[in-house]
Amino acid sequence: MNTGTLPAMKNLSVWWPIAAGLLVLYVPTYWMLAHGLWNSEDYAHGPIVLAVTLFLIWQQRRVFLEAETFAPTRGQTVTGWVLLVAGLLAYALGRSQDILLFEVGSQIPVILGALLVTLGMRAARALWFALFFLLFMVPLPGFVVDAATGPLKQYISVIAEHVLYAAGYPIGRSGVVLTVGAYQLLVADACSGLHSMFSLSAMGLLYLYLMQHTSIARNLIIVAAIIPIAFAANVVRVMVLILVTYHLGDEAGQGFLHGFAGIMLFIIGLLFLFLLDGILGFFLPDRPLTKAATAGSKT
Repeated sequence: MNTGTLPAMKNLSVWWPIAAGLLVLYVPTYWMLAHGLWNSEDYAHGPIVLAVTLFLIWQQRRVFLEAETFAPTRGQTVTGWVLLVAGLLAYALGRSQDILLFEVGSQIPVILGALLVTLGMRAARALWFALFFLLFMVPLPGFVVDAATGPLKQYISVIAEHVLYAAGYPIGRSGVVLTVGAYQLLVADACSGLHSMFSLSAMGLLYLYLMQHTSIARNLIIVAAIIPIAFAANVVRVMVLILVTYHLGDEAGQGFLHGFAGIMLFIIGLLFLFLLDGILGFFLPDRPLTKAATAGSKT
């Protein structure tokens, strides 16, 4: 055996019990999500978020292989224990009372607390985006969904009506009910686009993280544009469904093409994002990395 692998194996041995504990806690949670919430269109992005998070952690595996270079201070250890205990209490409450917000959300303080206790702030900083990305796996609170769904449906209905009417289609609106030709379509809660905005925001932030733009202004503009882009993509989706129903009938609008429109929403949103990033690249190009920064990124 290569002697260089022995220290790495020794460092990993510290985390085997922690990894086993995390698996005992959260594998049942993932199993429940895979047979429940993740089967719905609103939370179909859950498995993608989990896979991306594991990939991001794998990218930073040096944190665990070079554990001897990471040492927590006393303050970091205390903070870690506080987060760990709080996360475990949230997990226990969520698991026992069937509150997914607490059960799924507890992953973040539990993992962050374990990192601070064993490896310290440097390790937590190296894995910050992976932990942040787990937020997109947490189900949205009911009061947030209820407060945002109504106004979003109203705005989408108004915009779709005005655009299609200007294009010459016989369309009218009463609240969130659209009448086009002989058909009436209700802009339901699922068509509000709230969950689509949530998942597209995850993909947009992941895109920014992977691109590593050095222009702060460019990053801020893209972050600010993610929600409007997601909203615009959802408006396009609703208008496409209206046009499909008008030209091909109700069965086509509610059948396969309805599900395909959800996929199209992501494609449109990402294309808008890429287009905006490309345009900004002409005005706010990235600065070349210095030799010191390049060397630092390789260590």
